[in-house]
Amino acid sequence: MSWIAVTPFAVWAAVRLSGFEPDWPWVPVVAFTPHAAVGAALGLALAGLLRRWAAGAVALVTVLALGAAVLPRALPDALPDALPDALPAAHGAPLRVLAANLLLGTADAAGLAAQVRSLRPDVLTLQEFTPLAERRLAAAGLRELLPYAVTWPAPGAGGSAVYARHPLTAGELIEAGGFGQATAVLRHPDGARVEIVSVHPCAPKRTGRRPCWLAGLQRLPRGDGRLRVLAGDFNATLDHLPLRELLAAGYRDAADAMGRGLSATWGGWGPLPGVTIDHVLAGERMAVRDFRVLAPVGSDHRPVYAELLLP
Repeated sequence: MSWIAVTPFAVWAAVRLSGFEPDWPWVPVVAFTPHAAVGAALGLALAGLLRRWAAGAVALVTVLALGAAVLPRALPDALPDALPDALPAAHGAPLRVLAANLLLGTADAAGLAAQVRSLRPDVLTLQEFTPLAERRLAAAGLRELLPYAVTWPAPGAGGSAVYARHPLTAGELIEAGGFGQATAVLRHPDGARVEIVSVHPCAPKRTGRRPCWLAGLQRLPRGDGRLRVLAGDFNATLDHLPLRELLAAGYRDAADAMGRGLSATWGGWGPLPGVTIDHVLAGERMAVRDFRVLAPVGSDHRPVYAELLLP
C-alpha cells in the first residue's frame, strides 16, 4: 500500500525535474504538479504511519523535490516595504496590465468593462477574441475607456487583441496552428515604448496538439533587454518546460514575484482542481508591484491583473 501511494509521485518528480518533457498526456497532466506535491506529502505520511522506511525515504525525497519546484511561487521575491531597494528597477512609471480570456467570445462584456473602469489598466490583452465579442465590447463602452486597439478577431478560439489607454502601433502577428497572438507597441506618456503581446497558444488538451502548442510558445519573443510584456492565456504553468525556458530568457512572472503563483486561473470546478495557466510576464528591466487573480466575467478563465514599474 505504501509503495502504491509513493511510486506515482516519485516518477512524477523524476520526470518534472529531468529537463525532458514527454508528449501527451504528460503535457496537460504536469499542470497539476502543485496538487501532486500535496499527494506526495500524503504518501509520506502513510509510509510513516505504516513504518515502511524505504518507501518513506523515497517519499521524503519526492516531497523535497516537488516542494522545491512549487513552494517558491507562494513566497514573494521581496517584502513590499523593501521592494524599491530589493529591485532597483522599481523607480519608474507604473504600467497596469489586465488580461482576460473571453471563452470563444461569449464572456460578459459589461462585466469586463466594469473591471476596466475599476482597475483603470493601461493595457488590456484579450484572448478567444471573436468578431461578435469585438462588437459587444464596443457596445459596453470599452473603446471609450481604452481608445487605442490592435485587434485580430477570429471565429472560435484563435483571435486576440490589445487595447490601451495610450497610443499603440501594430506589431507583427504571431501565428501558429490558427491561433493568432496580437502584438503592439505602446507609447507610454513618460516616453517609454513597451511592446505588448496578447499570448494564446493552442491548448495541448488532446494527442497531436503538442507541436501547435509548442510552436505558439517558442515563437514568443525572448527577453532581449527591450521593455516587453507578455500577457494572457499561455495554456502552460510554471511546471511546463517551454514556459520555464521563456522565463529564463529574460522575463519575470508577476504572480510568482508577488508570492501568488499558486492562485488558480482556470478550473477549480467539477472533479479537476484549478491550475495557473494565465500569466503576466514582465521583461527583466521592469519590476512587479502588484498581482491579482480577479473574479471571472462569464468565462472559464479568471482575468489576471498586474501593476508593473518601468525602469
